Amino acid sequence: MAITAKMVKELRDATAAGMMDAKKALIETNGDMEAAVDWLRTKGLAKAAKKSDRTAAEGLVGVTVEGGVGVAVEVNSETDFVAKNAEFQGMVADITKVALGVSDVEALNAADMGGKSVADVVIAKVGTIGENMSVRRMARVEGDSVAAYVHNAAADGLGLIGVLVAVKGNDESDIAKQIAMHVAATNPASLSESDMDADIVAREEKVLTEQAKESGKPDNIIRGMIKGRMKKFFQEVTLLNQKFVINPDITVAQAAKDAGVEVVAFARVQVGEGIEKVEEDFAAEVAKTMGG
Repeated sequence: MAITAKMVKELRDATAAGMMDAKKALIETNGDMEAAVDWLRTKGLAKAAKKSDRTAAEGLVGVTVEGGVGVAVEVNSETDFVAKNAEFQGMVADITKVALGVSDVEALNAADMGGKSVADVVIAKVGTIGENMSVRRMARVEGDSVAAYVHNAAADGLGLIGVLVAVKGNDESDIAKQIAMHVAATNPASLSESDMDADIVAREEKVLTEQAKESGKPDNIIRGMIKGRMKKFFQEVTLLNQKFVINPDITVAQAAKDAGVEVVAFARVQVGEGIEKVEEDFAAEVAKTMGG
């Protein structure tokens, strides 16, 4: 497969690796971008790429809590100007309230909102605001109580990152709200080791295995190295095992326990997470507009 300059740039942007290292990684993996990232990590030339770092789409996340239920809804727009529009913000807030009564985004789009489906309301708003929009996804958590936090708030309950944390027990100290702020900052991959995506675990173990083999040490030492590094990995990416940002001397699980509650679920929704936007230079954009 031919390795293009665009592919090299994309890999460099994702990993901060050097140009020649990025090119070599693509050659070694026959242009497979994900495999190239792992190749660079194996050689110690890059950190794990995070899709969330490639945020491109605009819009807002709305969050709301009612009783022991909390929902977060992402509604996308083409530009951040629309996200600042009071009409758009009002629509997102109303859609978020409707989300309390459904379990997933498909049901949300079909749900009634003032006599129309949510999907039809969005289509109508496209006509009045003049920009493409969509209800992309939603998250729902339940517990004895739920705390919500919005980062980069545009209005009450609306922002660029919405977090929900559900706990079991009586949350008298508002620890769930503090943990929600922690989640916004650290973006954990899962609640605990047991509920982490098996593909993520397998991929990380593969990379760490290759790294350990590069050391040239005996197999029994390598097995110990892998076990220790996987333990550290889980401590870094699972919420309950992470060091609590407000008190790094204890884990999130311990902080919750000290407050008399147990974290049972969380959700973190960030605008545009995982979406890549095609970029054009200004001259190309003008030429396109003029039909040139």
